[in-house]
Amino acid sequence: MKQNDKEVTRLLGKVKWFDPVKGFGFVVADEGGPDILLHANVLRNFGQSSVADGAQIEIEVQETDRGVQATEVLRIEPPEVTDSAPLADFEHLDPDTMAQASLEPARVKWFDKAKGFGFANVFGKPEDVFIHIEVLRRSGLADLQPGEALAIRVVDGKRGRMAMEVNAWEAALTR
Repeated sequence: MKQNDKEVTRLLGKVKWFDPVKGFGFVVADEGGPDILLHANVLRNFGQSSVADGAQIEIEVQETDRGVQATEVLRIEPPEVTDSAPLADFEHLDPDTMAQASLEPARVKWFDKAKGFGFANVFGKPEDVFIHIEVLRRSGLADLQPGEALAIRVVDGKRGRMAMEVNAWEAALTR
């Protein structure tokens, strides 16, 4: 496939790191080779403002004068969770109740990566929804920006409404 007279290749890899503040990160291809630049605009075109380190990613890439760069994100899978222990806030919840929670449209109110949490508003509901950074990581995201549109699974926790899964709005539309 060609784009702007340059060959475009589809490949699978892992996110080495991504910094939404810097506006870029790098992917390591499963087949090896040089690091692949992943620019924030390419990620935003997929509907996300961040991606977790270690996430599996399917991308289209192109060789440029500055090296290999991602031109399109096709799919992102959250990184494998190394410890299977549930978050303490979800331990008391019935697994069937959690599995039946539907995706709800929401917008990020604020999120502080350093503090490890933030809040979102579900459209049409007055209560804030708590988002823990570990839920974000398990959902394949690394950070959230104020005003960002999401689709989240919400449960009633010990301290109020909590997100147990966070999806980019566009990614949720395909599920």
